[in-house]
Amino acid sequence: MNLPEQFVEENAKIEASMPDIGIGALIDQTQHLGDTIAIDVFETGEKISYGKLADETNRIGNALLSMGIKVGDRIGLMMPNRLTYPLVWLAMMKIGAVHVPINTRYTADEVSYVAGDAGLSLAIVDPDCLSVFLDGARDHMPKDRVLVAGGEHADCASLDAVLKTAGTQTCNVVGVGPDTLANIQYTSGTTGFPKGCMLTQDYWMVLAHAARSWDAEEPKRLFSAQPYFYMDPQWITLKALMNRGCLILAPGLSSSRYIGWLKAHRAEWCMFPLLMTRQPEQPDDRTIGLKQVATFGWSGETARAFEARFGAIAREAFGMTEIGLGTYVPVFAKARAYEGSVGRAGPFRDVSVRDDDGAPVRPDQTGELWVRGRSIFKGYWNRPEATREAINADGWFRTGDLFRIDADGFLWLVGRKKDMIRRSSENIAAREVEAVLCTLREVEDAACVAVPDDLRGEEVKAYIQLKPEHTPATCPPDRIIRHCETHLAAFKVPRFVAFVEEFPRTASNKIAKAQLVEDCEDLRAGAYDRQAAGALLPG
Repeated sequence: MNLPEQFVEENAKIEASMPDIGIGALIDQTQHLGDTIAIDVFETGEKISYGKLADETNRIGNALLSMGIKVGDRIGLMMPNRLTYPLVWLAMMKIGAVHVPINTRYTADEVSYVAGDAGLSLAIVDPDCLSVFLDGARDHMPKDRVLVAGGEHADCASLDAVLKTAGTQTCNVVGVGPDTLANIQYTSGTTGFPKGCMLTQDYWMVLAHAARSWDAEEPKRLFSAQPYFYMDPQWITLKALMNRGCLILAPGLSSSRYIGWLKAHRAEWCMFPLLMTRQPEQPDDRTIGLKQVATFGWSGETARAFEARFGAIAREAFGMTEIGLGTYVPVFAKARAYEGSVGRAGPFRDVSVRDDDGAPVRPDQTGELWVRGRSIFKGYWNRPEATREAINADGWFRTGDLFRIDADGFLWLVGRKKDMIRRSSENIAAREVEAVLCTLREVEDAACVAVPDDLRGEEVKAYIQLKPEHTPATCPPDRIIRHCETHLAAFKVPRFVAFVEEFPRTASNKIAKAQLVEDCEDLRAGAYDRQAAGALLPG
């Protein structure tokens, strides 16, 4: 049997083994595991056993129901990685509420956008995020619909107080099923402000099942460090429950501590960020308990070096919020695991590489990746036009990413068709940063581009055209940066700032970014670097 046939056969097995249960039933079916730890938030000392998981999610679900929450109501969660977050999310799945994750680094402006766009019925917020949330959401929801998680506030109820009066009887709501909306997951796009991807409960179950089927050996200790307001910890939670394993939850990504955490907590599986592979080798690296890691954006050389260093399997994949796991390299494809390919279509997914006219390209040609399949996203919340542009009548989603495909159906990511910047695993829409820059009264126009960076992958560079009456003396880079810090999350703030007298333009009067940066060997040259205290780099 050749490799493409193996792929088809393996995917068919994975699809046939998909459990016919929902998220609520998955939680309840694990109760017999008793004192076995389900979730361990090691830095806070918080743990919960499988025996208590069903009761606690029921308690939270019943508390939300007592507050009038109905199927389809949107609840915003703005919290760091604490035990409360996964418990509330799982409880929401039981009662059919819709999770609206809010980045804890958002400014009040960004909170206002999400709260208003999603139409929140309730919010649960960490005390450290409360002032920013209340400032941002003040025009969209009353304070008495905001619960403080683990703290007190004069105008907001405490989540702990609400839970004290709630019972642990089952809270599973009749009618909640696979197609019930689970999340409005905001993701950066090319049209400026983030768009909310509508993800169903089946989306999460399909993603978690596909991800667990990717492993050569079923891990029981699964590690997650990304914040819960991103999508990855959510499907990793379900993967851990499906494996009847323990989710080891870290406070967040840390270059210096990540590998030490994996060793200390005997993690058997994780998503291994590319940045962490650049940490210095240690004598005990081969004693790490990892069996396999999921990778995204690695070269073949990086995968080989990782496996030699840690003795664990590394396999590449490609995914997006809209599609979940789109492509993957399985364990059995070892002969092609080190070519830098993202593999072939994953379980429940069809892929096609198309030209600008929508026709499939020939092998070894480049085109846009189209994906369709079971329970990809239902569209963009409140954005029917954007949904129609992204998903055609046959259910194909246009990813906006450029791929090359070979005769065996293996895919290589060539680049982004979208105007996106990828910084330390964060997607940044250039248009969103540009829109904020253009609200500064001295700025005529702005353009943001990605600057390659060894540490973070890419950094944001802002080109600024000032209004005729202004100069860099009247609107210096530090003013521009302070303005961005007020209106954008820290990871979106440009690192580099450069001034232009006039932008090159296309025939349709759009800024010609390719022309702006062509023949520029080092995009940092001649720019102000805010990490170097505003120093002007040599040009």
